Amino acid sequence: MPIKSRIRTIPDYPKPGIMFRDITTLLQDPVGFRLTIEGLIQPYAGQRIDKVAAIEARGFILGGAVAEKLEAGFVPIRKKGKLPGKTIGRDYQLEYGTDRVEVHDDAILEGEKVLLVDDLIATGGTAMAAIALIEAIGGDIVSCAFVVDLPDLGGAQRIRDSGHTVHFLCAFDGD
Repeated sequence: MPIKSRIRTIPDYPKPGIMFRDITTLLQDPVGFRLTIEGLIQPYAGQRIDKVAAIEARGFILGGAVAEKLEAGFVPIRKKGKLPGKTIGRDYQLEYGTDRVEVHDDAILEGEKVLLVDDLIATGGTAMAAIALIEAIGGDIVSCAFVVDLPDLGGAQRIRDSGHTVHFLCAFDGD
């Protein structure tokens, strides 16, 4: 059974007209979870990956497992005010307003190879902010890996247009 079939769609969440792609059903399935982690790491087998950076919150579940399999360190990228110590942050656009993500300013060393992981790429705002943070502290983005792409929203293309590669396991085209 493919990964896409293990992802639940919840209509009209969090607001009318939105088709929410819920990966919790995928994570609850031990075979699906294993296939997801294997699918996320497969393109990077044999490559140098020093750190896996993941975006709060579902990205942490995936990123931790990916980091362990790749024998890499793990870097959390969190919402504003959630990390102790010295951080740097980047704002990004939401549909109505802005939000901010932060990372410890010493989480990645100059020149370290970083894989960015999250559960889903939609408009790309959060991912682009995370990329900016990683690069600002000296990381070299190897690629950005997601379970789900929503191509109609353009986030994966936005990342590609910024010069980075994108890997995803399945896509939901406007359905």
